[in-house]
Amino acid sequence: MVLFTGYMKIFAVIAVVSSLQALADTDFQWNKLEASDKLVWTPCYSGLQCSLLQVPLDYSSASAGTASIAIARYPANCTKSAYRGPILLNDGGPGGSGVDYVVEVGASIATIIGEQFDIVGFDPRGVSYSTPTVSFFRTAAERALWIPPTSDIVFPALNQTADAVAQQWARAQILGQLAVSRNDGNYIQHITTDNTARDMLRITQAFGFEKVQYWGVSYGSVLGSTFAAMFPDKVGRIVVDGVMPMDTWRPTPTKPYKRSSMAARRRDRRPVHLAPPSSIEVAANLDALFAAIEIQPVPVITPVSYGVVDYTFLRNSVFHALYSPYDSFVALAQGLADLAKGNATTLYTAEEVPPFECNCNSTTPFHENGYEALVAISCGDMAVESDTVSQLQAYYASIQAISSIADMYGNWRVVCSGWKLHREDSFKGITFTPFLASCKLTHLLGPFGAPNTSFPLLVVGNTADPVTPIAGAKSTVDAFPGSVLLTIDAPGHTSLGAPSTCFYGYLRQYFQNGTLPPQSTICQPDGVLFPPPANGTTEDVAPRGLNAWEPELIEGSRTLRKAVRRSMARRLNHAV
Repeated sequence: MVLFTGYMKIFAVIAVVSSLQALADTDFQWNKLEASDKLVWTPCYSGLQCSLLQVPLDYSSASAGTASIAIARYPANCTKSAYRGPILLNDGGPGGSGVDYVVEVGASIATIIGEQFDIVGFDPRGVSYSTPTVSFFRTAAERALWIPPTSDIVFPALNQTADAVAQQWARAQILGQLAVSRNDGNYIQHITTDNTARDMLRITQAFGFEKVQYWGVSYGSVLGSTFAAMFPDKVGRIVVDGVMPMDTWRPTPTKPYKRSSMAARRRDRRPVHLAPPSSIEVAANLDALFAAIEIQPVPVITPVSYGVVDYTFLRNSVFHALYSPYDSFVALAQGLADLAKGNATTLYTAEEVPPFECNCNSTTPFHENGYEALVAISCGDMAVESDTVSQLQAYYASIQAISSIADMYGNWRVVCSGWKLHREDSFKGITFTPFLASCKLTHLLGPFGAPNTSFPLLVVGNTADPVTPIAGAKSTVDAFPGSVLLTIDAPGHTSLGAPSTCFYGYLRQYFQNGTLPPQSTICQPDGVLFPPPANGTTEDVAPRGLNAWEPELIEGSRTLRKAVRRSMARRLNHAV
C-alpha cells in the first residue's frame, strides 16, 4: 500500500558491498533472542544491532500478558555527548516490517539526517518478527493456498466480474471467522494503532529519552498523528508524511481523495516521447487497453513463473506505478506499449515474484504476515462493520462516480465487512483503512488532534499523491496548531515516491535543530517523469532547492532512493 508499496510502500552513504552483506544476513534468528523490558543489543544484519523489547499486551490489564517488539537500529556514529537519541521509523502498510526497512534504508537516512541519531526500525505489535504475530493460517502452505503466491495482487478489481463484490464479501466472512477461531491467546484485538503508539513511547523510554522522535510515511502518518494526539507532551520531533485526512473523515469522505487521485492520473497522462501528442489521446488509448484486456487476458510464461495479465492485473500495474512514478512511469509506458501489441511479459515481470516453495525443513519461524497484519490493524481500528452484499454493491456504485480508480481502493470496506475482533477501550480519536474512500467512519467521537504538542509537527504532502491527498496534510496542520505543512509539488505516494533534496534539507534541519520550514514552503522533485532518451534516467537531473549543494545531502538522497527500491523488492519477494 504504502501504503505499501505496490504498495509501495518507502534510505552515511552505503557501499554496494555493505548492501549485499546486509541482504545476505536475512536469516538472523530472532527466536534466539530473549525479550526484556530493557534493550539488550545483539549484532545483526551486518552492522546493525537488534533487541526484543517486552511491552504489555493490554495496557489496561497486566494479566493479559506481554508482547515482544522486534527492534533494529543503525547505530549513531558520534561521541556520547553528541548523541541525540533514537529516531523511530514506520514506512507504512500497516503490516510492513520496520526491521526489514531499516536494514535497507538506515545508512542512507543517517547520511541525510545526521550521525548523532540511532536510526530505528521496529516491527509493530503483531507484525513480522514481533510476537505474538498475527496469523490466520497455520502454515506458509495454507497461506499460499488462500493468497496467490506469485503476485502482490491480493484483491481483484471490484468491477472485474459481475459477482466480484459478492465473492470478496464471502472471502471476508471466512477471513473474519479464521481470525476469531485462530486467535490463540486472545491477542488479535490488541493489535491496534493506539497500542502501537503506546509501544513507541516505551521504546523511546527504553533508550533513556522521554520524548519521541519519529518519521512515519503513509500509514506511518496515522501512527504518528495518533501518538501526537494521545501524548501531546511527549512529542520531540514528529514527521508525518503522506497524511491521511483524520479530522475530515465523515460518512462521505471521498471528495479530497478525488482531487488527489485525479491529479495523479492527469500527470500520468502527460505525453511521452513517441506517444500520442495529447493527454486526451493517451487516456483514450489506456481506456481502450483496459477494455481489450477485460475481453481477452494475455497468458505469460517466464523463467521464474507463469500467470495471466487480466483486467485486475493491468489496473494494479497502473495504480502501483502512481506510487513511485519517477521510478515506474518509463517502464509502465513500455509495458503498456508492448501489451497493446499483444506482449504482456514486460508488465508481468514488473509485478512478478518467485513462486511459493514449501520448505518443510526450514528452521526460521514463519513470519511473513504482511497480509494478515494489514487486515487485522486496518479492520481492528475501524468500527464494527456488518454490510450486506447489496449494501456494498450500492456503496461501490456510489464511489464509481467519484473516482476512476474506485474499483481498486474500494476493496477495504468489503474486506472489513467480516471482521469481528475489536477492543472496546481503543482510542477513538482516529481510525484507519488503507484507502480514504473505503471507510464508513460515522463512529468517530469528535475532532482529532491536540492543541498544544510539546513541539510542532512537520507535515509533508505531495500535490498529486494517489493515496493520501494533500487535503489530509492540510487538515492535520489545522488539527495540530503550530505544525507546518511542507508541500512537494509532484505526483507519487509520500516523499519516498518523489525524491526531493529540497525536502531532505528541511528534514535534516528539523531533526538537527528544530528548525521548521516557512509555512507554505513548496519543494520540487529532483527528477523528471519522462527523461529525454539521451539521458535515459530520472536520476541524473540536478537536485533543486534548499541545500542542494551539500554533497552529503545529495548523495544521501540518491542512496536513499536506491535503498527504497531494494526495500520494495524485499517486500515483493515476501508478497501478500
